[in-house]
Amino acid sequence: MDGRWPRWGAEAGLVVLTLLPPLLSQPYVDTCGAAWVSLTVYEAVGVVVLLLRRRLPATAFVVVFGALLAALVGSAGAGAKLSPLVFLPLAVLLYNLGNHGTSWRRTVSAVLGVTVLSVAGVWLNRMTTDSRDFQGGLDVLAALAPMPLAWAMGFAARTRQELLAAAERRTADARRAQALEAAQATQRERTRIAGEMHDVVAHSLTLLVVHAETLRARGSELPGWARAQVDGLATAGRQSSGELRDLLRMLRDPADAVPLRPVPDLGELDTLLDSHRAAGGTVDLTTGGRLESVPGPVQSAAYRVVQEALVNARRHAPGAPVRVSVDDVAEELRCEVVNGRAARRATAGAGVGLGLAGMEERVGALGGELTAGPTGDGGFRVVATMPWEHAGV
Repeated sequence: MDGRWPRWGAEAGLVVLTLLPPLLSQPYVDTCGAAWVSLTVYEAVGVVVLLLRRRLPATAFVVVFGALLAALVGSAGAGAKLSPLVFLPLAVLLYNLGNHGTSWRRTVSAVLGVTVLSVAGVWLNRMTTDSRDFQGGLDVLAALAPMPLAWAMGFAARTRQELLAAAERRTADARRAQALEAAQATQRERTRIAGEMHDVVAHSLTLLVVHAETLRARGSELPGWARAQVDGLATAGRQSSGELRDLLRMLRDPADAVPLRPVPDLGELDTLLDSHRAAGGTVDLTTGGRLESVPGPVQSAAYRVVQEALVNARRHAPGAPVRVSVDDVAEELRCEVVNGRAARRATAGAGVGLGLAGMEERVGALGGELTAGPTGDGGFRVVATMPWEHAGV
């Protein structure tokens, strides 16, 4: 309703501004009854036609021209004169014809029609009145002479609108072409990265798993501590291989992003911690709240945060005890991982330095917050808080 009112208001304003001036000026021209009757009938027709002018521009112009001709001839036959402003609705409809008359055939037909009406009107005017004061002449011609200018203005406005529309279409086409080119370039780059990862990472990871399985097959020749390490290595290698396959499939074809393996969640934390212990680490887990009710995306992000924090602890603080706590309070998951001081020297150059950045991106995508930094006793602390509301629940 709010969107329709301004248009109806504009239509009403146009009708008033077009038809009110003749009524206001008529008392200064002729006040006889015949003049008022002719003007009233003409304006009644004008109200209806002005409201329908956009739908039938050519017909509206011909109808108003015919009504004007009838009013002028009728009033002249009765010895009355109409205000020169009665030509104002005709100018408005000529502008409308130029602006909305998209069919040249209808426009030419309308012009021929009003030409025939003009000739018939002049003949009727000569036949119905003998007084030269009421016979159309140069005064009528002077009023009609500027009328083609109204049509030209309407045509110019329509041409400008069409040029603007064409420019907008070209701009939209260019944007679509640019977006398509960018998407194709992105896909080419994704395919290239997937190929590089397959050639380098997948090959090395496969060799690692093969060697680990070979060692497991000869487990009887290994000491007990080595068999546990080899089992953990083989399990981690197989899990990483499966996740890498899913990642490569997603890189090659984003539409085929459904993972072949289940997405890890908080239910697999015990398995994750066991793998950390199998690698020689010490870790304790504390949980609280309704973790089974936490949305899947939040669970997956929390799992990845704990996984990356444990990996960082093994790299940078080998042998340090680790405390993991996961709590759900007021539909907000809080995940904390704290490791103590390293028990032995870390391997130089361990890691690529993107672990914290990856955790921040995962947590930030869910509207959460990640804080990480050293503790007072020489350890390191990672805390992630993630609300449910940004996880599609």
